[in-house]
Amino acid sequence: NINPDVEICAHNYNITSVDNFDHFMTTISSGGIGGKPVDLVLSCVDNFEARMAINQACNELGQTWIESGVSENAVSGHIQLIHPGRTACFGCAPPLVVASKIDEKTLKREGVCAASLPTTMGVVAGLLVQNTLKYLLKFGDVTEYLGYNALNDFFPQFSLKPNPGCDSSECVKRQKVWAARLPEEKVEEEEEEEAVVHEEEWGIPWKRRRWNYNSRPCCSGGAPSCYQAPIHDAASDMQRIW
Repeated sequence: NINPDVEICAHNYNITSVDNFDHFMTTISSGGIGGKPVDLVLSCVDNFEARMAINQACNELGQTWIESGVSENAVSGHIQLIHPGRTACFGCAPPLVVASKIDEKTLKREGVCAASLPTTMGVVAGLLVQNTLKYLLKFGDVTEYLGYNALNDFFPQFSLKPNPGCDSSECVKRQKVWAARLPEEKVEEEEEEEAVVHEEEWGIPWKRRRWNYNSRPCCSGGAPSCYQAPIHDAASDMQRIW
């Protein structure tokens, strides 16, 4: 009743099982309007295995998706826009726990939920939806990686490049496809247009800008550095102000 133009199709199953994964792939490739592929996949799952299932499906289909999550201590979170082959997939830069060969299941006690703060989840969910609107309605800039540290009110942004040695063969294939297209795309990406205010049919004023993806910082220090606010020298800051 809130919006009669929206149709919701629910599929209540485990996407990590073989049969359900095939159905999940079919839903992505033909679940859009008129049997077309969906425009965007949003990941709001709570475990590594499910995220890797989504990652594999989107890599195989070349489907753009946005990954999101909240840390185990519930005071940090992130969203990550993933273009298969163009940006790092979820397998290119796995969580520190997984990269350290620690079994995710050993971190959780039977019958005990991980720390949960609805406020942190609300902020991350809001960032996810906001960037989804910008991506679908084509206004503003959609950050490739946006973190949130609730303890310091810190919002780091990073550009995550694909890993040539990614464990996902489908990701490596997509990287080669994108590399073949890069010469014709490079000039357009590196030239930044003057910021001109536009107004779309939705009545939303915005500035069109082309980003140089290679000039943005990369998150090379793992998950902790993605959430950690930089330490500033107060004395130096005051000298610059005066």
